[in-house]
Amino acid sequence: MDIFNKFNRKDIQDRQIDTLIGLSKGVSADGNVNQAEAEFLMSWLVQSRQSTDNPIIINLLQRVSAMLEDGVLDREESVELLEILQKISGDTSEIGELAKTSSLPVNDPLPEIEFNGSSFLFTGTCAFGTRKQCHEATESLGGTIAKGVNKNLNYLVLGTYVTDSWAHETFGRKIEKAIEYREKGLPVVILTEEHWLCSGGLG
Repeated sequence: MDIFNKFNRKDIQDRQIDTLIGLSKGVSADGNVNQAEAEFLMSWLVQSRQSTDNPIIINLLQRVSAMLEDGVLDREESVELLEILQKISGDTSEIGELAKTSSLPVNDPLPEIEFNGSSFLFTGTCAFGTRKQCHEATESLGGTIAKGVNKNLNYLVLGTYVTDSWAHETFGRKIEKAIEYREKGLPVVILTEEHWLCSGGLG
C-alpha cells in the first residue's frame, strides 16, 4: 500500500481536493454549517488523512478537530468554518494560501506589538486556531479582547485567510472602520496574524 501511495500520491491528492471542493460547496450552500455537517466533514478528513500528506487536508482536519474538541460546534465556530469552506469552494487558487499582505490595509511598517494592557480584536479566519484560542493566547501575554472596533482599540488582527477581497467579506466593515479611525490619527494598528504570532512568540 505504501508503494501504491508513493506512485499515485498526486492522483490521490487531486481526487481528494476535487471531493473537498464538492463537499465544501454542498455544506456551505445554505449559508450555514451545523453540527452534523461539521462531524461529517471531520469523518471524511480523518479517513482522507490516512492516505495523504496533503497540507490542505491536514490543516483543515486540525481546524475542525479543534472546533469539535468540546463536542459542540458553537455559533462563532460555525461562522469561521463557513468562511473557510466558502473560500475552498469559491476559488481553488486560494486554497491553503496565505493572504498577500501587500494587498491588505495593514500598517507599513508594522510596529512592534505591546501586548501588556493593549486591546486586540480579531477578524477573519485565523490559521493559529479558533477565535477563542487566539483570545486566550493574547490574554496570556497581557492583552485584552475588545468587543468591536472603537476609538480605544489598539490592534486589529487580520486572520491569515483574509484575502484582498476583504471589502466584500462579512467582516469588511470592521476593517473599514479601523482604517477610518487610523486616517483620523487615532492609534489603531491594523496588522497580520503572522506579525501577531511573531511578536508574541507564538509561531
